[in-house]
Amino acid sequence: MGNYIIALDQGTTSSRALLFNERCEACGVAQQPFEQHFPHPGWVEHDPSDILATEQAVLVKLMHDKGLSRTNVAAIGITNQRETTIVWNRVTGEPVCNAIVWQCRRTASLVDHICSTDSIRRRITKTTGLIPDAYFSASKIRWILDNIDGAREAADAGDLLFGTVDSWLIWNLTAGAVHATDVTNASRTMLYDIHHGCWDPWLCDLFDIPRSMLPDVRPSSGSFGTVTSPSIAAGIPLCGVAGDQQAALFGQCCTKAGQAKNTYGTGCFMLMHTGAAAVESHNGLVTTIAASAPGTSHFEYALEGSIFMGGALIQWLRDEMGLLSSAAESERVALSVPDTAGVYVVPAFTGLGAPYWDPEARGAIYGLTRGTTRAHIVRASLEALAYQVADLMRGMQDDSGIALDGLSVDGGACSNDFLMQFQSDILAESLYRPSNTETTAAGAAYLAGLCCGFWNSADAIKDRRKMERRFDPHMSDKERIRHLDGWHECIERTRSHVVQK
Repeated sequence: MGNYIIALDQGTTSSRALLFNERCEACGVAQQPFEQHFPHPGWVEHDPSDILATEQAVLVKLMHDKGLSRTNVAAIGITNQRETTIVWNRVTGEPVCNAIVWQCRRTASLVDHICSTDSIRRRITKTTGLIPDAYFSASKIRWILDNIDGAREAADAGDLLFGTVDSWLIWNLTAGAVHATDVTNASRTMLYDIHHGCWDPWLCDLFDIPRSMLPDVRPSSGSFGTVTSPSIAAGIPLCGVAGDQQAALFGQCCTKAGQAKNTYGTGCFMLMHTGAAAVESHNGLVTTIAASAPGTSHFEYALEGSIFMGGALIQWLRDEMGLLSSAAESERVALSVPDTAGVYVVPAFTGLGAPYWDPEARGAIYGLTRGTTRAHIVRASLEALAYQVADLMRGMQDDSGIALDGLSVDGGACSNDFLMQFQSDILAESLYRPSNTETTAAGAAYLAGLCCGFWNSADAIKDRRKMERRFDPHMSDKERIRHLDGWHECIERTRSHVVQK
């Protein structure tokens, strides 16, 4: 067996390959961006050939730079941007059009048309755990079949295949030998029954999608064939696949009910493991399948919530408002004042997400006085990130009845010690920041390594992980309640139904 595991991390703006050793340390990385396409307002596309070419290129570069051959690498794992939809011809291997990216909103009206009754919407949510939306893959497939010349006829003839990005990579890395996905990516298509573990016939008929297009669904830690191309990696088994957020949950070793992770990226993605229970949300969250170690006899689930404005809020302070010269400066500026002097920032620039789901709400700053400085606004913006996470956590605990067992953090903004301490205070929970914050890639590596025997157990991985810092709450209950009451008052003032009165 080789000495390393490679994780292919195919993201929304770049493709990466990362090398992990037996100590669970990331010890090498290669990265390459690729072009984004915006053909119309609200549309977002990727060229599937760019996705494939850049991912193959970084794999080759990583292996060349580290002097690796097939014998040095035990297995490859894949993690990917979720929901992004690719349709290609099974004979020629050529995509019928560009990939429709998860961010693309072109199918919003189509979803409204197809999911036109409350009974349909309820059945979709009950079956898939998802809220009917253009975000997920089903309506994107339907749009391609309805709008690309010859696509419907080719699909009906059994000549077209659908896949999320992981499936596209697997198909090409195995030279068309394997058309498969894993349960986490399948659970994001809005076509998969997360309770019975199968493509749902009613949903396929509802969206008019031939079942011959759909990939085989396999466990996240399982066999997905053997690499044939590029030649440097030929013979390496593909042994682990998971969508990026579920991969990060697994990479943080959140494998038991109540364990949760939050990724502080452009937005924020929070997932809380709920064990064998597929918890139905009443707070605007979605239920999704979590990645599991091999040998798990049942599906494991998570509640997921997303925040639209995470690191993007700090970028706005820097780029549009000119209040910061760099994102890293935000911590120093925030700590230059003892508090926000009553200022609250509600970053509803594109509406309020979970648990409010008010798309018409717009951003606002409250509590401004003549004495307000840029430091107060910067500090209030960082605090707003923590408040949003607290709202998600409150919804998860309310839905599940499961107490939070600490919060593991990753993503760029988790390096901000002020934000992490305030987050711990406002949650009244401990935060755990790992030494290796490449948790998404780590999750794919762990899944692959467990499948091929590189690591013996999930507990062995957890024992090898190193924690860089733990943040414990120090805020009094009275102060915490005062902060949260002020935040929720500002949220109510920002709600569109209030503004419109």
